[in-house]
Amino acid sequence: MASDTAVEKHEDNITQAEHVREGRSYKANVDIIEKDSELLLVADMPGTEAPDVDIHYENGQLSIHAKVDQRQDESDTRYLLHEYGVGDFYRSFHIGEGIDASRIEANMKNGVLTLHLPKAQEVMPRRITVKTD
Repeated sequence: MASDTAVEKHEDNITQAEHVREGRSYKANVDIIEKDSELLLVADMPGTEAPDVDIHYENGQLSIHAKVDQRQDESDTRYLLHEYGVGDFYRSFHIGEGIDASRIEANMKNGVLTLHLPKAQEVMPRRITVKTD
């Protein structure tokens, strides 16, 4: 579809966010779907709440950071089995300039972030009517 909205994932050379909290950080699993009028990003971030999610889009760069608090007081917990890790989520993508940043919307439900990235009118396909003289 529109090349100005192409998503580039540069895992090897992404500048990592500075960690200001101790603990683990994770890369959220993400699906990005291109529709006619928008890109739809769906990210799994278990344990997150909407107020703890920080999303920035600037100069074609989309970054997502979600803070996750510990579920248990580690000093007062005796685990019989401990497999679930808790930590913040970070992801960053180069989306391109074909997004209308003023209309971006985000929803969070059950630890799943849904981000609507509307395409700018300039990159939307349009039909041109041929007139007769």
